[in-house]
Amino acid sequence: MSGSDGDGAVASADGATAATDETRAATDGRGPVGSGNSFFGDVWVNFKRWNLKAVRNPFVLVVSLVQPIIFLVLFTEVFGTVAGGAVNQGIPGISYETYLVPAIAVQVALAAAITSGVGLVNDIENGMFEKVLVTPMNRTAVFVGKTAAEVFRIAVQIAIIIGLGVALGAEVVSGVVGVVGIVAVGILFSLWFVAFSNALALLTRDQESTIIGANLLQFPLLFLSSAFLPLGALPGWIQTFARFNPVTYGVDAARSLMVDRDVMTVIDVSWFGGTLDGVAPGVAVLAGLDLLLGGVAVYLLSRASSSDVK
Repeated sequence: MSGSDGDGAVASADGATAATDETRAATDGRGPVGSGNSFFGDVWVNFKRWNLKAVRNPFVLVVSLVQPIIFLVLFTEVFGTVAGGAVNQGIPGISYETYLVPAIAVQVALAAAITSGVGLVNDIENGMFEKVLVTPMNRTAVFVGKTAAEVFRIAVQIAIIIGLGVALGAEVVSGVVGVVGIVAVGILFSLWFVAFSNALALLTRDQESTIIGANLLQFPLLFLSSAFLPLGALPGWIQTFARFNPVTYGVDAARSLMVDRDVMTVIDVSWFGGTLDGVAPGVAVLAGLDLLLGGVAVYLLSRASSSDVK
């Protein structure tokens, strides 16, 4: 396909400049996205397109990182002394900074996952999603490539938070292995909410509704968990809710890696001994949730048609 033919095809769709740029970026030099590509080829094209889109709009990335940084600094400086006593009752011998960093890592994953659905709604509104739907691209590859791009950015953001936490006085007892593990748990945690926000985007097809729906869950999930205080220091009804809250499983798994011991508060296992007893239950719960909501998102995407998004 010649450059003039490609430009004419894109211009005839809706004339939107952003959509035109992204369509050009998502070609492989021979034709539209998905023409003759394998499944992994389609994944790679989508991975590149969504990363390119993020680079062109860094504001969203900055916002999803700034809020957790503010929480990290404010909570350690303002509440560190008071909360430190409760933390030492639950997990003796660690600072509040060390206790808090895994929670903020999970918060980063949560905040960044919210932007995933917003990006999809933006694609729907500017006509780019409709263009993708009429190509022969594999629908599952569309979701996997988009998610892979977001996971890459989430991993970078979590690494930044861990580095900032160490600068503020936190200690990763398990060293580099612990850092890699915390990033991995954060990614695993983010996948279910990425799927949820994309499913919400496909159901509402409205940016405001997607933002409100996703944000409505963010703070209750964070505060009704073991993120900021040990469960033993919280009211009974919060402890009950926390046992069914994915944030608790993600935070406790990441925190076990941070302090290099089993600190899982909602499931007591002794299969492995030591740190893995705190990590394995959280990983198992999050993996199950990822598969469930990921399947829902892929199902909704597979049923979408170009007429649905006009």
